[in-house]
Amino acid sequence: MYNYHFAFASQSFFLDQEPIEEILRERTQYYNSCKKEIDFWFVLNPHFLKSLDYTIDHYDKNQSFAAIVSLDKRFIQWLKLRLVFVSIGSFQSTSVFLPY
Repeated sequence: MYNYHFAFASQSFFLDQEPIEEILRERTQYYNSCKKEIDFWFVLNPHFLKSLDYTIDHYDKNQSFAAIVSLDKRFIQWLKLRLVFVSIGSFQSTSVFLPY
């Protein structure tokens, strides 16, 4: 069983208002320097949100969402502290997460 953790927000927030590309690039460089396998993904229009019993009350349900999904809970918690305006959650799956 895989435990996935995620941070999600509107695509506009991730792509236009926050330096998410820089954050993920730095995280990738850190993983490469430690010879650690990448265990996070940036996903546009994450379909898994619909399958979870997750309320999206403070967002307009008609907007497009994006998520950062990871096996590392501490990374997602750090993102929540760093980005503030994201929601976090988790889910379990018996299969490896495929972002497409």
